Amino acid sequence: MKTCPITQKTSKMQGKYSNRTRATKFNPCGKKRVQVNLQKKKIFIPELQRSISLVLSTKAIKTIQKNGAYKTLKTAGLI
Repeated sequence: MKTCPITQKTSKMQGKYSNRTRATKFNPCGKKRVQVNLQKKKIFIPELQRSISLVLSTKAIKTIQKNGAYKTLKTAGLI
């Protein structure tokens, strides 16, 4: 299964309701799986003087930009 190693985000199920369906409280549409937005990123870590390629969610990329690569990856247990 596709999972982000930092935020632990995975896919989730989503209902497909139309407005008429919502009014009658009946769901003939079924459900659909929504995948997490994963991106392949190459991150340079200045403390280790090397770079790592990871598949991350967009939320994890924002977290790395805010907190720094070394601190975030160390907290997640990736380095």
